[in-house]
Amino acid sequence: MTWLITGGAGYIGAHVVRAMTGAGERAVVYDDLSTGIAERVPDGVPLVVGSTLDGERVTRALRDHEVTGVVHLAAKKQVGESVDRPLHYYRENVEGLRVLLAAVTAARVPSFVFSSSAAVYGMPDVHLVTEETPCAPMSPYGETKLAGEWLVRATGRATGLSTACLRYFNVAGAAAPELADVGVFNIVPMIFERLTAHEPPRVFGADYPTPDGTCVRDYIHVTDLAEAHVATARALMATPGRELTLNVGRGEGVSVREMIDRVNETTGHALPPVIAPRRPGDPARVVASADRIATELGWKAKHDVQDMIRSAWEGWVRLHPEAGTTTPGR
Repeated sequence: MTWLITGGAGYIGAHVVRAMTGAGERAVVYDDLSTGIAERVPDGVPLVVGSTLDGERVTRALRDHEVTGVVHLAAKKQVGESVDRPLHYYRENVEGLRVLLAAVTAARVPSFVFSSSAAVYGMPDVHLVTEETPCAPMSPYGETKLAGEWLVRATGRATGLSTACLRYFNVAGAAAPELADVGVFNIVPMIFERLTAHEPPRVFGADYPTPDGTCVRDYIHVTDLAEAHVATARALMATPGRELTLNVGRGEGVSVREMIDRVNETTGHALPPVIAPRRPGDPARVVASADRIATELGWKAKHDVQDMIRSAWEGWVRLHPEAGTTTPGR
């Protein structure tokens, strides 16, 4: 089998590529390199530079590499930016997906895995979020992911394309330092950035209805997430016409304050956080139920939060040697 992985030079995409090739699958990366890094693509894996909005280039890539399945990760992903640039996000995330699906169905590629997000749920008032929890996204980014799911499923039902929509929760960690997240948009690198500047980490709101007053989230190691893609891809290939919608998380909540404490401990720092005002739209608690993916695919996360922090810190120090001289875990 040959899998075209859009966004395969990005943080998550590069891990999916390595997981796929490590499992014996052939991979081709399709990435516009707007945020992806070409050096992340392993030797021997072809890299096609292009946008998913370029239907002709996508079609050539599918044909030239005899693609039998697509994992679509390429997307714009910053919630705040999506509020400021909704038209850009709908164009890149929804129209880019439409163009890609048109090429996929025309080429009779049988399987399609879509990178969705827990952002489709918005602010669910439940202890554990299941796949049946009503979706009410709170940002244009979340809206584009939900619209993408609708488009993927409708296309599958109309054409017989096997489809899966994977709703990621909070992704962290790295399989190797060179694959670490270089952006500062998620909580772990945001804490690292403050510690590197010898500034206390910030907590946005400490008066939520949670045990310690700070937001609670479900964190998933990027290596586990990549393995979930392999399991999903193989499940789709094994059952033509299959349709899956799955949460990818650990089912365990960790508060922001707890995460900061664990980062301090792992990195050898001891800076207590400062409390900042709440950010608009932050739900108090979003934690996945991971039961369905365990039942459907036999998949379960293997790494804990300490693994995520330790591996992410090793990658951060590689990119920011000034971050400190302490040894992770001591």
